[in-house]
Amino acid sequence: MSKIIFVVDDNDINLSMAKEALKEQYRVMTLPSAAKMFTLLEKITPDLILLDIEMPEMDGFEALNLLKTSNTYADIPVIFLTSMTDAEVEVRGFQLGVIDFISKPFSAPVLINRIKSHLNIDELIRERTQQLQRKTEELQQLQSGIVYVLADMVENRDKTTGGHIERTATYLSLMLNEMMARGLYDSNIDPSSLDMLISSARLHDVGKITISDVVLNKPGKLTDEEFAIMKSHSAQGALIIDQMIERTGNVEFLHNARQFAGTHHERWDGKGYPNGLAGEDIPILGRIMAVVDVYDALVSVRPYKKGFSHEEAVNIIIEGAGTQFDPSMTKLFFELQDKFKAVER
Repeated sequence: MSKIIFVVDDNDINLSMAKEALKEQYRVMTLPSAAKMFTLLEKITPDLILLDIEMPEMDGFEALNLLKTSNTYADIPVIFLTSMTDAEVEVRGFQLGVIDFISKPFSAPVLINRIKSHLNIDELIRERTQQLQRKTEELQQLQSGIVYVLADMVENRDKTTGGHIERTATYLSLMLNEMMARGLYDSNIDPSSLDMLISSARLHDVGKITISDVVLNKPGKLTDEEFAIMKSHSAQGALIIDQMIERTGNVEFLHNARQFAGTHHERWDGKGYPNGLAGEDIPILGRIMAVVDVYDALVSVRPYKKGFSHEEAVNIIIEGAGTQFDPSMTKLFFELQDKFKAVER
């Protein structure tokens, strides 16, 4: 199918010349004003726009700025048609996003060759972008696969916490989505990357791989010595992920996983472990995970305890605001408690 070219110019002679030069190779649509162009853009997306600069009502610079600041039209390549040749015009045009200038009066061969060259470049860029997107998706699938395998290894070894990893991922998703909706999560995360952030949380207990089965699956209450061993899983988890980072490079996914693993047992009052961090010195991911991790532990049945009711667990967490938990995280948790309760166990 022939590519579509919009030619936007208030001069009928220029429109006729451009259409005559291009009609054999492209579908050419001539438009006498920028306003007409935007009306047609609601129905048809061209492959390239030839845009006159000097037009009444809305000139080429204004039209270009509207195109490039639009989520819908920003990727359409634009070439200016102009008799203006000074450097300031070119600088302003390139700053706004024009890809080239063609001087008027133009010759048919120059017009055809310039357009062909830019459309070939644009097509190549789109192909490379699609390839990069496919590679990115493949990498994300690989990361997710590795995470699920590691998470299953932890879950299969720890016989007392069945389903904990997936439930905490679900709770975390509730918290993060609400925080982003309210503008409370300011890490500049791309919403499209949220799934990978949540996936990285599945490694928060990866350090339990280093804990012996005798301690990990003890049916009764742990001794002080055994509890010290169990507490080491947080530091060990951070160390395991540090080794992964060292071997794979500076991967944001792994840095998020490290924060979850290494800081989800820190306390707001500084009495947590492994590093005794306090307040906002605790990474926000650790502060969120601290709430969802404890909530799941409270409502779950363990060999050494019955599960608390949802209402009891909520009260315990709220009572821990400002001591064990970040007060803002407990407030958000309280507001989302009905959604927590609805998660299937």
